Amino acid sequence: MKEIMTGNEAIARGAWEAGCHVAAAYPGTPSSEILENVSRYAEIKSEWSTNEKVAVEVAAGASLAGARSMAAMKHVGLNVAADPLFTMSYIGSNGGFVVITADDPGLFSSQNEQDNRWYAPHAKLPMMEPSDSQECLDFMRDAFGISERFDAPLLFRVTTRICHSKSVVETGARVEVPIKPYVKDPGKTVMAPASAKRRRYFLEERERRLRKFSNDCPYNWVEWGSVRKIGVITSGISYQHAREAFAELGGSVSFLKLGFTHPLPDETIKKFASEVETLYVVEENEPYIESFVRQLGISCVGKSAIPAVDELNSGIVKRALLGAGEERAYGVDAPPPPRPPVLCPGCSHRGIFYEIAKYKDVVVSSDIGCYTLGVMPPLGVADSVICMGAGVSAGIGFSKVFSMPGAARGDGSAVKKVFGVIGDSTFFHSGVTGLIDAVVNKSGMALFIMDNRTTAMTGHQDNPGTGRTIAGEPTCRIDLEALCVACGVRRENVRLVDPYDLTRVREAVREAYDAGDIYVIITTRPCALIKDVTRGRENVSCQVDGDLCVKCKVCLKVGCPAISLREGAVEIARMMCNGCAICAQVCPKNAISKVGEFND
Repeated sequence: MKEIMTGNEAIARGAWEAGCHVAAAYPGTPSSEILENVSRYAEIKSEWSTNEKVAVEVAAGASLAGARSMAAMKHVGLNVAADPLFTMSYIGSNGGFVVITADDPGLFSSQNEQDNRWYAPHAKLPMMEPSDSQECLDFMRDAFGISERFDAPLLFRVTTRICHSKSVVETGARVEVPIKPYVKDPGKTVMAPASAKRRRYFLEERERRLRKFSNDCPYNWVEWGSVRKIGVITSGISYQHAREAFAELGGSVSFLKLGFTHPLPDETIKKFASEVETLYVVEENEPYIESFVRQLGISCVGKSAIPAVDELNSGIVKRALLGAGEERAYGVDAPPPPRPPVLCPGCSHRGIFYEIAKYKDVVVSSDIGCYTLGVMPPLGVADSVICMGAGVSAGIGFSKVFSMPGAARGDGSAVKKVFGVIGDSTFFHSGVTGLIDAVVNKSGMALFIMDNRTTAMTGHQDNPGTGRTIAGEPTCRIDLEALCVACGVRRENVRLVDPYDLTRVREAVREAYDAGDIYVIITTRPCALIKDVTRGRENVSCQVDGDLCVKCKVCLKVGCPAISLREGAVEIARMMCNGCAICAQVCPKNAISKVGEFND
């Protein structure tokens, strides 16, 4: 049967067809839809894990128990999961074990642009890279068997363009693979130093066997041109770009298309290079393949011409290697209107940020999520964003320094308080340990946990605070207030506040500012875009009374995209407004009023 699928959908389908039993993930663009689609297959037990490390450990345990298992995450998630990943390379697999890393060339939704192909040689793991949706399905279907054959977790590397592009896929039936018997073997699965030392030698032997497999496997293949003048070695989405870029040269171009990319096929590469006059290596980001080719003593053209930064396309490759001019794409003469990323209308984070922004002697360590957008004007709330959990931990570091004599900003102004900002899902992911550290080491910072009852930035996935599993089944909802108290925060220093109530927000922020030890504020409004929430506000909006408005523009300072200034008059777009009434509360002339009531 043929279907049109994204790469993420095809990966999920391939896992199902392979007989996968257990799947775990933490959402992150561009990988989020993988587990969402896997969860639709009843034969696979699926879960949103607390973080990527937990996801890999869940899948690892399932593999050791004899089940085919997988874990999925975006590229930075593999950094979180690196600890179990490297050790599982030593332990190996029982049931097939596949770890999916979705890299983000071009940083479309990420804080860095790292090339996770380097994890494979570093951890000595076999790695596969599909180039389209059909290969996503086919490679995933085969990956579990390769993992079992070589007693190794397999790294399955995709990128944003592969994850989200659609193409025709030929689907098949599920193969029911029995769960393998579990046999207790501490010498293989308990990585005490003595056992690990023995398994270290196993890794080297496995690398040799994998290298031979790479040279003989069907995932690395050659497309010979009629005239072997130009040779191109490539993989992943770069294969598609290279084919388009060299299309005009026709039969004078040959391609070595790599789908199994660790270990790289040394003999295949040598043979291919020896039969072409000029060799190019086309790949995104780091010179992963190029470095290996040069180690073989083979001259090639790669990153000396092709950019190592940002996402590639066929035009970039064509200009870099063939000297082609800039091609004009389809377009319109009118410039597009500026659309900077901003918090949504009615966002539950806006009230907190509006009040925090009033404090000029505060440093704010923020985190990864929608609330990162608090840095955008006019709110301008964030001094740092590093990684998930650092909204707490970096805040501890800030507070240590700014409590020292003489510490100040570059302009000489003092910092009297450090505020940390983190979301509910991110707090569960990696903020809890930071809070424990803040308590034990007597940090004087204040922490704002923005609880919007979902993992909003990546598409409204459930988390431990929503009370639902990935299948929508009711489960225990972790109480953030109780959790903070359990971490050691004094109960009287944990305050819940409705972020739509600016009076209460203002009081809470002042209390946090004045507190001498760790203070936690937890907001209590769900994301304004959750379907159940939007249905309850269909008839609610705010409106401006033109007779009362004095055009002071204070309402514009809340940074709501539903509010605009047109021909000198303030307007609120009714279709965008959800009636949160933050603007009405800041208006000094009561010129803004809310029409309708929430049906919460």
